[in-house]
Amino acid sequence: MSYTKAAEYINSKINLTPEIAVVLGTGMAELADGLDNKTIIPYGDIPGFPPIGKNHHRCRMIIGKLDGTPVAFMQGRLHYYEGYTMEETAFIIRMLKAMDIETVILTNASGAVNPDYAPGDIVIIRDHIKLCAESPLRGENPEELGERFFDMTNAYDKSLIGLCEKCADELGISLPKSVYAYMAGPQFETPAEINMLKILGADLVGMSTVPEVIAAAHCGVRILALSGVSNMAAGIEGGGFNREAIDSAEPVIREKLMKLLKVIINKL
Repeated sequence: MSYTKAAEYINSKINLTPEIAVVLGTGMAELADGLDNKTIIPYGDIPGFPPIGKNHHRCRMIIGKLDGTPVAFMQGRLHYYEGYTMEETAFIIRMLKAMDIETVILTNASGAVNPDYAPGDIVIIRDHIKLCAESPLRGENPEELGERFFDMTNAYDKSLIGLCEKCADELGISLPKSVYAYMAGPQFETPAEINMLKILGADLVGMSTVPEVIAAAHCGVRILALSGVSNMAAGIEGGGFNREAIDSAEPVIREKLMKLLKVIINKL
């Protein structure tokens, strides 16, 4: 399997054994810059990794130590809207599983459907709504990873959520739990679509993460998902695409996330 070959290649390049990985979302790549004893592996060098093309992320894996703990940071992910198949969007999770990494922290940038949120907030994802019909598990089931039919009830690991909440309390960071709505993109949603998502019970909306969560639930990887609110969604007061607001929110999100990740990873 291509993800097995990818894992073998990465393991041949490193002298650390990370048990935790962090997938960095839009605007969050700098969170990996503070690792010690770093090994940097471009995605394009990894055998079997889907072609990168003009992906707007840095597209590299950085393995090092965060306050003494070995960890793998993924600077960038694969999005369905970039033309990747749903199965390809799950490649990173399967590769990490093949590296024997059992805990993955997913991060993303999102739009707030819940009017109580504000740009710069960090939110725990406790569940999701997926309106895109295609699944990363469509087609022949890779039996070596998991069963054909599997439960999604605890896809977002409750023990990791509990730990995250305790860490946030220690840091004085407000950390509400939310439902994330996955939309395929790349266009942002219309006000009518956001109103529909609000009626369905969504608090956030974004274009990533959910395919990875499905793949993780299938192969037994524990997931903690954290979202940084970059803007209010269309139709919400002050909402819609606003580059200035997004650019202002990103450094606030990065600062909070870095503090939180350090404490969480230290306690895992």
